[in-house]
Amino acid sequence: MRITKIKIKNLFGIKEVELNSESVEAIGTNGAGKSSIIDAIKFGLTNQSNRPYLIKQGEDEGEILIETDTGLSINRKARTQKGNYNLIKDGENKVSSPESFLRDIFTELQLSPVEFLNWTAQEQNRIILDLIEYPWSMDTIKKWFGEIVQDVDYSKSILEILNQIQSEKGYYYRTRQDVNRQARDKKANIEEIGGDIPTNYNVEAWEKYNLADIYTQIERIRKSNSEIEKAQRAIENRDNKVRAFEADKEIALAAFDREVTAYQTRIEKDVASLEEQLRGKKAELTGIEEKKQTKIKLIEAEYREKVAKYDAEVEQYQEYADKEIRDFSTLQSEAKQAEGMKLHITEYRRMQRLEEERIELMQRADILTSKIELARKLPGEILKTAKLPIENLTVVDGIPMIQKKTGEVLPIGNLSDGEKLDICVDITIAKPNHLQIILLDGIEKLSDINRKHLYDKCKAKEIQFIATRTTDDTELIIAEL
Repeated sequence: MRITKIKIKNLFGIKEVELNSESVEAIGTNGAGKSSIIDAIKFGLTNQSNRPYLIKQGEDEGEILIETDTGLSINRKARTQKGNYNLIKDGENKVSSPESFLRDIFTELQLSPVEFLNWTAQEQNRIILDLIEYPWSMDTIKKWFGEIVQDVDYSKSILEILNQIQSEKGYYYRTRQDVNRQARDKKANIEEIGGDIPTNYNVEAWEKYNLADIYTQIERIRKSNSEIEKAQRAIENRDNKVRAFEADKEIALAAFDREVTAYQTRIEKDVASLEEQLRGKKAELTGIEEKKQTKIKLIEAEYREKVAKYDAEVEQYQEYADKEIRDFSTLQSEAKQAEGMKLHITEYRRMQRLEEERIELMQRADILTSKIELARKLPGEILKTAKLPIENLTVVDGIPMIQKKTGEVLPIGNLSDGEKLDICVDITIAKPNHLQIILLDGIEKLSDINRKHLYDKCKAKEIQFIATRTTDDTELIIAEL
């Protein structure tokens, strides 16, 4: 598709310029209006401009008209008094989605090839990747990865998108690092917990172990042993108790006897001095003997009562007296061990949960790895069917590479300025339905050799170019080449 007419009027400081299908070089000093021609054509093709004022000072309307040999017509008018006018027709038919339609008939490289030389390697790679044609949609991403991957600029080319997905800065790589870190932390926790748990620890058995039951058994044995010991002590002490009771009796009798003897002595003295009371005193002596016998009987009764009462107490222990004391030290040791083992249950279960979580994390890391590998593999698959803008282009790890005639494969950034400009020309002619035009603003930035090579290649490929070159001429000169 070739441009047959370009008309610029009252736009970007230009009074009026009209060009045909010939290649031209606009020359003049700074401010003569050279770049305005390029900017006006870019405005016509893109409906965009970085300039704050579009219309020539003093005018109400500025216009750009571009026509091609296929019947395409682009007419834009910038207005001050009313809305801008845009009419894009393909033959007799008005184009319904003009900006989208126009984006498909030229590339960014055609509009800025000289600026392309000074772009960063990243910017140069982006524009080349954007030119690779491969049909895809967000459903394609979902089909490949099962989701819309986060932290990706989906306005880029599919190869750049895949490069972002597999990148070390990408969501999958960063997430995998985080997952692996969590897995390592859990493994360290598991090893720390496991170091405190006995070897061959059977958590299910110790969870079922009834510690309360064994302590009940121990308490029963302890109580039984206590009763046996108490019974044995009671029986063993019976004779001692009886002897103590007997001693109490003898002491009481001796005390009473001494008391009686002393009393008799006093009476006898009284008898000697009190003969007149002899008869009464003798009668009193007779009563004392009777009281003595009564007291003796009472003491004897108390003695028998105490013995009987104690024997009754001993009798209740008789059933234990013949039993043997049981050793429960084994049960005690078992209970102590069980108690210690049960202390590990909570930590053991936590260790099991951590291991399950660690396994899940490793599985997730494997999935992320597979997605990263898929993002690395897909460009090779895409390039098998994708339509490349030039034949000697390939892509390695998301970076466009050019195979030179020598067989050497280099990234775009490693090419010379002349080789980069060749790419711009090759891309322009790669699609016959594209506008066959290149805008070369600031061509004086190229060496004479590179400029001549570029002009000659455009002429040989029948590509129209519009170049601007700064000279000392005060007036704008448009020279056909």
